[in-house]
Amino acid sequence: MRQYLFGKKVLVFGLAGLVLATIGYFQSASARFQPEEIVLEEMTWPEVHAALEAGYRTVIIPTGGTEQNGPHAVLGKHNFVVAHTSRQIAEQLGDALVAPVITYVPEGDFGATPTGHMRWPGTISLPEPIFEQLLEAAIRSFATHGFNEILLIGDSGGNQAAQSRVATAVAADLAPAGVVVHHLPAYYDNNGQVAYLERLGFDKEQIGSHAGLRDTSELFFVKPDEESRVSLPVPSGWHSGFGGRPDLATREIGKALIQLKVDAALAQIYRLRETRQ
Repeated sequence: MRQYLFGKKVLVFGLAGLVLATIGYFQSASARFQPEEIVLEEMTWPEVHAALEAGYRTVIIPTGGTEQNGPHAVLGKHNFVVAHTSRQIAEQLGDALVAPVITYVPEGDFGATPTGHMRWPGTISLPEPIFEQLLEAAIRSFATHGFNEILLIGDSGGNQAAQSRVATAVAADLAPAGVVVHHLPAYYDNNGQVAYLERLGFDKEQIGSHAGLRDTSELFFVKPDEESRVSLPVPSGWHSGFGGRPDLATREIGKALIQLKVDAALAQIYRLRETRQ
């Protein structure tokens, strides 16, 4: 009888050891795995699956816009900037992937009397309710596949309110499943860029707003070829479409401004993670 019990224990311990060894192997394999690419549209689905299994459960949804940016800056300015910053943020986090940039966002009303940026050719606008539906669909898509931290980052002021509303509403719905959804306003609204430029000696009139010193410097940094772009003159009767002094923009300033956005977003993400622990 004692020999039987002893043999049974050996068998149990042997199986337990095999299970623990197997678990340890897969945990070790997951720990070693690092995706070669973290931008979703440049990955295959098995690569995304492997990243999820390895703990890459955070996804960043960047929003930009296709809008006029004066005669000196391309329509996709926000898209190029937020693609760059989102990748930097994901690389710093070490456990995040980056969704394709949402390039169609609210830019004004279209029709017989266009408003906002829709007054200039080339701009593409989505009605705000459709933009919100698009954001929600993207969030729910990622939640379906196992992402449990979904972050919205918007590079344009017109995107912020809708992102905040959608994140709040969908987060409440997905919370029972352990999924958190956050809009990150610090990236756009509280990044310290104006204070930085003022310390360099620029005044508010020089800094301007849309397609001004900040936006143009950022574009020059993420797309250096744009710095040598030859601008066509503004057609007669048209407003230029920008504010401030974009002619004062430089790649060096852009590098610092980009870093301020990245740092602001990361600081907010780390704070949010701390509150969940």
